[in-house]
Amino acid sequence: MTTHTPLPKIGLLYLDYVLRFFDKSNFKGWPDKIEQVTYHWGDDKARFINEVKKKKIDVLIGNIPATAYEAFRDIARGLPNVRFLPSLDSQFSNKSKENVTHFCRKYDLPTPHTEIFYIPEKAQAFLAKATYPKIIKRSYGPSNYGGYFVHKVDSESQAQQLLSEKKYYPVYVQDFVPMEADIRVMLIGHKPVCAFWRRPPEGEWLTNTSQGGSMDYQGVPDAVLELAIRTSKSANAEYWACDIALGKDGKLRILECATAFAAFPYIRDWIGQYLMWLLGDGRFSKPNIPIYNWEELGKIDTRLLRTMRHIGFSRYTPSQDSGEVFNGLDEQNYPILDTRYLSKEEWPSEVWNLQDNFVLTSSEISTGKQSQSLPASDEAANDNNVHLPVYSEEQVRAILAEVKGIGQKMIDDIMHTFGAHGVVDVLNSDPEQLCVVKNLKDKKLQKIVSHWQQIATAHPCH
Repeated sequence: MTTHTPLPKIGLLYLDYVLRFFDKSNFKGWPDKIEQVTYHWGDDKARFINEVKKKKIDVLIGNIPATAYEAFRDIARGLPNVRFLPSLDSQFSNKSKENVTHFCRKYDLPTPHTEIFYIPEKAQAFLAKATYPKIIKRSYGPSNYGGYFVHKVDSESQAQQLLSEKKYYPVYVQDFVPMEADIRVMLIGHKPVCAFWRRPPEGEWLTNTSQGGSMDYQGVPDAVLELAIRTSKSANAEYWACDIALGKDGKLRILECATAFAAFPYIRDWIGQYLMWLLGDGRFSKPNIPIYNWEELGKIDTRLLRTMRHIGFSRYTPSQDSGEVFNGLDEQNYPILDTRYLSKEEWPSEVWNLQDNFVLTSSEISTGKQSQSLPASDEAANDNNVHLPVYSEEQVRAILAEVKGIGQKMIDDIMHTFGAHGVVDVLNSDPEQLCVVKNLKDKKLQKIVSHWQQIATAHPCH
């Protein structure tokens, strides 16, 4: 008789005033009781932690909105034995467009060239010399809210007027990239399960349907799916969505990515099935979700799609009468995959919560400390690119390896926490941030900084 280990106790994570992504019905067939815990905002972290412990929850499932992300970083540390799905690291991009930029730079994912400023005077100086048009966005929050916080400016005066009215902080500026369309791709276990085009109306540039854009599901290129898969794997996300722009120059660029996205109920059911398989110790089948299913389901009226639940697909078994089998429909290039459970933080708030950590002082205004994000894996604009050294991961590892007392494990820890771009950024702006890495103390930090200064002096235009 087959014996199984006990199933983990699931809790669904809810927040007051926030629409619920999951319901118990999304986990059809889970035999045990599924708990619910609700975060009430304000000074509620201790109570929430105690409720999770009291209910003996092993896995908390649910998205966390941008405004609660840092609170849940603290809550997760107070619940070290509880697995969050998606993980807080997978939800890093949910918080802000700035975080999306950091994520894409770390994993060398293509995005429009971006500049981020925390010192208003530095933003004004940049905008005075920039070429236009530019895109200015509100950074906070994962999505563009139907395009209402995304603005195209055609001159410095328009940019300065916009910022004086909107008070966006930090100032988040991207190169304007003329688009043919953008494509939303949703993935479960790194497999595309839905994809559709969003095309701007004639003569316009925003593709959002709320702004008059149109949608269709046909003919999404494989290159788009493969970029979305690469992005999902980089985030180690159980479920994920990417907005990918197809420029008029033929290039693909990531505009947005997050675990928080709008999805039809049947897609949330598929996510529930996947999480049951992930947690179920072999008791539940991995869902079978045929590639390009969206081309057929997309023909159904959306009023029906919004109500359809528990859509399932059996695996295709070809019939044969001659011993020959046609395998041309084999979809092993797009399998549903397991995701790695990582207990170690990839994006610790001590380093990456710049929105709260950055304190503007008069000396920093005059010196420009931390005012400029270094160009890395996003596109370098010919006219705006700051001529600062750009190092690959291999180069950064080689530089660190030259420092006496810095071993391979510490290098791995540094790269896991910061990435190549992040290491260069903190060494140029705030080296003390490296001390969040275990066993990296003042003496080792001084050696790294000293060696880095020698490298920067010897190769100013690497």
